[in-house]
Amino acid sequence: MRHAMADTALMPIPGQIDPVPVARDITPRADGRIDLIGLPMKRLIELFGESGLDAKQAKLRGKQVFHWLYHRGVTEFDAMTDIAKAMRPWLAERFVIGRPEIIEAQHSSDGTRKWLLRTADNHDFEMVFIPDADRGTLCVSSQVGCTLNCRFCHTGTMRLVRNLTPGEIVGQVMLARDALGEWPKGRMDFVESGADDETEAEYTADGRLLTNIVMMGMGEPLYNFDNVRDALKLVMDGDGLALSKRRITLSTSGVVPMMARCGEEIGTNLAVSLHAVTKEVRDEIVPLNRKYGIEELLEACAAYPGASNARRITFEYVMLKDKNDSDEDARELVRLIKQYKLPAKVNLIPFNPWPGAPYECSSPERIRRFSDIVFEAGISAPVRTPRGRDIDAACGQLKTAAEKKSRAELDRLAAEKQAALEAE
Repeated sequence: MRHAMADTALMPIPGQIDPVPVARDITPRADGRIDLIGLPMKRLIELFGESGLDAKQAKLRGKQVFHWLYHRGVTEFDAMTDIAKAMRPWLAERFVIGRPEIIEAQHSSDGTRKWLLRTADNHDFEMVFIPDADRGTLCVSSQVGCTLNCRFCHTGTMRLVRNLTPGEIVGQVMLARDALGEWPKGRMDFVESGADDETEAEYTADGRLLTNIVMMGMGEPLYNFDNVRDALKLVMDGDGLALSKRRITLSTSGVVPMMARCGEEIGTNLAVSLHAVTKEVRDEIVPLNRKYGIEELLEACAAYPGASNARRITFEYVMLKDKNDSDEDARELVRLIKQYKLPAKVNLIPFNPWPGAPYECSSPERIRRFSDIVFEAGISAPVRTPRGRDIDAACGQLKTAAEKKSRAELDRLAAEKQAALEAE
């Protein structure tokens, strides 16, 4: 994926503004070609016009290429069968269809898959696919590393390197579709037949595995707002990846100033990493609480556009032994949700330990008791089953381990894997 940034040093902005890396222009490729992944249709049409096509041709080719990129998932211009053969080399000379590079793919005993991906400027990040009986969820990263340092989270022990670009974010979804073999097949005359407004039911009726997306991978999505929004617009575009916004959840640690914009400009479901019900404990677990307190956060949740009983806000709550798991904590959680009249459900997450972690997981009995108190108050409080623990893919565990293996070692492992496959 050539959506790299030339300079990845952080640019802290002084004053009352959160220090976030300022996105640089995408670094030009050495061969001068432009990567099209991550670009909306309007930009494709502009680029084709700038490259010499007349306005009518540019519009036609922009629509066709957009469809092939995001709806069909092709990675070569030669596969675009409704574009004239003579036109395809013209496109290939000027443009490229990128994907993040896959460095490693791991498969958990419970079916969870984790991919270690690399950007064009050699930064590594991870994505996870979690299959269930009735859905398949892709956990997508928004940043390389994270700036928030939540104490229970392994990703929080990495420094923030940079924001991912729209192409690197949507590229994760496209890679998962590649890996699962889930691009639509079939005729290319659907536009003429008037069937381009497929309903969600029709769209998922082919038994597709990837049905849901959660922005819960590495990073805080609301600290990379523009790029996350632009990527998700491509995912939700009916002519693009065509996934309903009802099937996408964005998780934030509580970047209050961006929450209303998230509801208005993206419109996905909202999940909030709450993890504690008192200022003292949340200040420790989620340091962002010192900037935007619980009351401010819950007011922003109450005002979140589109929240309703049909589209409840999810509160993520990691269960930490003797820290946030008492009966009093459960009752205070219920009180807060009712005080702010929030259409909410609570996801109770058994803590996933990692070496050097400062906490232990609450006992199963304690978690069950906590869940019962919240349920008895009429609020859904399911306990999330830890998934992919054996490959460090569970909640709070994403931290790229690539630096532990040299490139030569990864190549050797890949060669051994290939030899084993051939031996079968």
